[in-house]
Order: sequence, then structure tokens, then C-alpha cells
Amino acid sequence: MGKTVAEKIFDAHFVDNPYGDIHVIKLDSVFCHEITTPVAVNDLVNRGKDRVYDPAKIKAVIDHVTPAKDSKTALQGKIIRDWAKRNDIKDFFDIGRNGVCHAIFPEKGFVRPGYTIIMGDSHTCTHGAFGAFAAGVGTTDLEVGILKGVCAFHYPKTIKMEITGILPEGVSAKDVILSIIGQLGVNGATNKVIEFAGTVVEQMSMEARMTLCNMAIEAGGTCGICYPDMNTVDYLWPFISDEYESKEAAMTAFQEFCPDADAAYDDVITIDAGGLSPQVTYGYKPDTVKPVSEMDGTPVDQVYIGSCTNGRIEDLRVAAEVLKGEKISDSVRGIVSPATPAIFNMALEEGIIKIFMDAGFCVTNPTCGACLGMSNGVIAEGEVCASTTNRNFFGRMGKGGMVHLMSPATAAATAIAGYITNSKLYNA
Repeated sequence: MGKTVAEKIFDAHFVDNPYGDIHVIKLDSVFCHEITTPVAVNDLVNRGKDRVYDPAKIKAVIDHVTPAKDSKTALQGKIIRDWAKRNDIKDFFDIGRNGVCHAIFPEKGFVRPGYTIIMGDSHTCTHGAFGAFAAGVGTTDLEVGILKGVCAFHYPKTIKMEITGILPEGVSAKDVILSIIGQLGVNGATNKVIEFAGTVVEQMSMEARMTLCNMAIEAGGTCGICYPDMNTVDYLWPFISDEYESKEAAMTAFQEFCPDADAAYDDVITIDAGGLSPQVTYGYKPDTVKPVSEMDGTPVDQVYIGSCTNGRIEDLRVAAEVLKGEKISDSVRGIVSPATPAIFNMALEEGIIKIFMDAGFCVTNPTCGACLGMSNGVIAEGEVCASTTNRNFFGRMGKGGMVHLMSPATAAATAIAGYITNSKLYNA
């Protein structure tokens, strides 16, 4: 019997099978940020275990509230900063060099096909875009990972999402994943891996694939995974060129982490993307999804473009294409947060920052703050935000607020109109 991608990765990293279908696997990396890691660090210190399994395999960043907004968040930053120094963690990205974790870590070349990665953050599944197994974990698992370099999971079951056809102009990876979540439901992939396959995925950039995998958790998935191909190699080549004789050699090696033709899946779902239109959420769960056309005219108070889902340069370029020469409505405030300093610099050099500012957007430093209602874009009770983020739970971006999830193109068009509407890039 053949194997899925996740099964191949688990078998290659096997340490123990203590009981049932629980497998302990070796970790290639543990990612950390200042909101969840300090709790783990303090507990390890209190237990007399202030050490890490391999300083080179720990990657840490301050990204959720940056710069600190109060004494509490300043303390969280200090705890992870001092911990990184004590344990000789070189890949620590402090304020000024930091970015949104799920954007900056791939950008630095820290993710490879076949890797196993954990982090105390639910959207760690983003990194599956590279053919890796990456999962968000709780504090106890994070502590064990930091200390021992292992983690325990149920042996993975996999749903294969075969996305075929040709994606219509003006329809993006965000629209695809929103549609999939709407179909699966928020519990449809619980304790399962989602393999994203098919011609549409094959034609996607690595940034688009990261958007797909980023929201696998919103359908309950442990991880979303795309198959490594030449797009993966091209993205990683600056970091792996001394390890392989050629890109073709790297591609051959990465093929190890593609599924076997006779792999057994828990379910196989085929989606024809040719009939897909821009999507938007309308309730307080990520699976409350409908076409943007059905929400046309719904007023909003704020438009937010950024996050680990849609704050990359590809996202900013699309939004800028919609915004160029336009002004946002007087009835809304617009906020954009490029996900990393490198992305900010590219946007600056390409004139994208100017387009946003000329249109009336506030441009912030890279941060996760607004996405989870912590800083840099929190909304008030009763306010509505059109957002390119990944979660629309009640109060997610501010107590009593409503969040409508959408693509960067739709968000930009919504900012101009002052209400939810399709962008000029989409022609029905």
C-alpha cells in the first residue's frame, strides 16, 4: 500500500509508538513567538530545565504585538529575548528585524520539503505549502519540543483536495480556500491532514500555496500540504544551492515527499475551480461563506490588508492594482501591514506603499496585532472589518466586532466603495 505525504514524513521521523496510533516523531525545527512561548519558557525555568534540544533548530520572533503596547507585552518580549540569548539561539528576530512568523520563517529558508515543524500557533500549518508537516501545538507539547526535539501526534489520516480547471481571472487562493472551508465545515478535517493537489495548485506560486495551507486549520485540519515541485525549488534555491548540483537534482530529492500513486486517503474531493467566484465570510465561523456578489453593498468601518494569510508581496501587488489612482471611501479607515521588512522594502521600491498611502491607507510595520485584536487595528464594539486575515470568530479583531474574511483584491475594492463588493479584476 502506498503512502500519503504525511505518512512518508512521519515514517521518516519515527521515534516511538507508545500506544494506539500515537506516534512520537523527531522535529526538524521548533518555531516560537512572544505570545505563547514565554509561558513554556517560564515553566521550563521553574522546573530547572532552561535549555533547548538544538539552538540551531529553534527559530524565534517577536511579531504579535510589535513594538510592545504596554508593560505586559513588553515583559513577554523580554522573556523570549532573554531566553534566546541564554540559550544561544541565533535565529531570533527582534523588533526592527522581525516579521509575521509564518511569513518570515519561509522567507529565511527555514522550511524544506519533508520537514517536521511545531509552533505554539494554530496557523503553523502554513508551512505545509513546502511539502512539510507543520502543526500548531499547546504549551506542554511546545515545552517537550523545545527540550527534547520530539512531539507526539495521531498517525495522520489525509483528505485529498483535487482542485482542477482554470481559476477565473480575479479569483485567488484565498477565494479557493474559503470555498473549501465552506464545503468541509469547521470540523470537516479535524485530526486530519489536507493534501492540496490538482492543476490549479500546480500553477500557484509559493505565496498562494501558503495562503491555501494557512487556513487548513479553519476546517479543523492539523496541517495543509502541497506537493514540492520546481516552484518549491525556485523559492528555496538561494538557501539550498550549495546542497544540490542543480535544481533538477533538488527536485529529484524532494520527490521523495510526494504521495504514492496508490496512497490511501480518508476522502478524495474534487473541485472544479472554473466556476469559482470571489468569496467572503458572513458570520462568526470561517465556514460561513458565500460569493461576494451576495454580500454586495454590506457597509464596513475598516479594511485590513495583511497577516500571515495575505500580507506577502503578491497580495500587496494585487491590492495596489485595484487601488492605483483611487481613494478609499470617507466612511472607512484602511490599514495595511506588509508581513516582513523584506516585503515592506519591495513594496516601497515598487511604489506600492505610495499607492496605498495616496489612496488613504495607514501603513504599519510588520505585525500580527490587528488579526487577533491585540494592536494596530483593533475594532470597536459594533464595528465591521473587511479583512484579509484568517479567522472571523466573534470579537476576534475586537470585542463585539464583526470580521468579514476576503481576498486582497476584494478588500481593496471594498475600501474604495465603503461596502463589500467585487474588484475590477473579476469579470463575472
